[in-house]
Amino acid sequence: MRIWSSRRSPMLLAARYVLPVSAPFVEHGAVLVRDGVIVEVGARDDLVARYPEEEVRDFGQAALMPGFVDLHTHLEYAVFRGMVDDAPYSQWKLQVMRKEAALEPEDWAVSAELGATEAVRSGITTIADITDSGASVGAASAAGLRGVIYREVSTMDRARVEQALDEALGDVARWKDAASARIEIGVAPHSPYSCHPKLFEAVAHAAVEEDLPVAMHLAGSKDEHDFVKYGSSLLGQDYRDASGWSSIGWLPTGVSPVRYVYQWGILEVPRMLAVHCVHLDEGDVDILAKTRTAVAYCPRCNLKLGMGIAPLRELVDAGVVVGIGTDSPASNSTMDFFDEMRIGLLVQRGLAGEARFYPAERFVRMATLDGARALGIDHLVGSLEPGKRADVVAVDLSRSHQVPTRDPYGAVVHTTNQDDVLLTMIDGEVVFDRGSVDAASFADLVERADRVQAKLRDGGSA
Repeated sequence: MRIWSSRRSPMLLAARYVLPVSAPFVEHGAVLVRDGVIVEVGARDDLVARYPEEEVRDFGQAALMPGFVDLHTHLEYAVFRGMVDDAPYSQWKLQVMRKEAALEPEDWAVSAELGATEAVRSGITTIADITDSGASVGAASAAGLRGVIYREVSTMDRARVEQALDEALGDVARWKDAASARIEIGVAPHSPYSCHPKLFEAVAHAAVEEDLPVAMHLAGSKDEHDFVKYGSSLLGQDYRDASGWSSIGWLPTGVSPVRYVYQWGILEVPRMLAVHCVHLDEGDVDILAKTRTAVAYCPRCNLKLGMGIAPLRELVDAGVVVGIGTDSPASNSTMDFFDEMRIGLLVQRGLAGEARFYPAERFVRMATLDGARALGIDHLVGSLEPGKRADVVAVDLSRSHQVPTRDPYGAVVHTTNQDDVLLTMIDGEVVFDRGSVDAASFADLVERADRVQAKLRDGGSA
């Protein structure tokens, strides 16, 4: 259910600034959309004069830009917002795992609906979502989102590798039938600390055979790094206890998480996405570059859980395609993509000790076109260009803390938040319009989400 009316019709979208990303910004610009496709980008007055029959939607002191590509999220975790705060990664992960048992399929569906609603309200038009329940498939499709949804799979038991993968591939087939045409389905071995190495090998083979995109959490925390490399860490002990495994025969590996999974072939698949990549040893960046593994940079999650800061400069300089991900409200409280860009940029500047480290325009590119490149869909979306799908966001730049505006890219990154989104369009369809929100439907969604979170409080042991 959508909490706003949607429509798809030819129109000229106009604003003070148009930010194509792939070309210099246009002041007093416009974007012509027909049949879900961008037809032309140019000066407002010129396009209005040449297309007098088109409806004009003028946003005034605002920016039109490509929709954001959220390169890593979990829509189904929206109701976990604030449930486990101020905890280091290993404790956070285990507490979330314990609380999950309190939820039924219909609860996951409500949570994913809330996550999808927040996504489009934040200007996100494409997602790379990892799900165990599958709730994201229906929620993303209903919200009109584009993207890849990965079926999570994990087992530490060698005897269950084939069964676990068969079950996952069965879900992949079913989800393909259920998903909208904008959604592709993939598979996601959870992480180096939760999967038997043979599972990586099996997933890699299946991905090549069935042309499936693959994603996994990789090198996110120091605990993960030490667990995989040395066989000991707080995460290792706690995870052994939670999983019922007193010993894990393939640990320690003596190598970093990146090198470890590389040895099992998972990084060699054609469309591989590694999430986090914070704790990298010497040579790891070269492996990611050599295998053309894309990386999802999730700065707020990494900071909030004390995971560290990803070596963005080294990754980008090596030629690794890096996009930006929100992770989920469970780990960073909101899906505000503007906050993600701003904090992601500022922490890297602080780390580098350079105020000029990456201009704001570069981070907008990471949030849009580079994210699309990471998913292999930059021929479709990620920039405002004739022939691409009309995934467009209008962002208000008229408030007192935003004017006067000299650099629209800087204004978007440094002065805005998700409440400044005026409109989100996907395939030429308006999927969010701040002027037509159904308050009653939104209140109903919030009430249902509150009931689900109450289950977590009452039934999820911390």
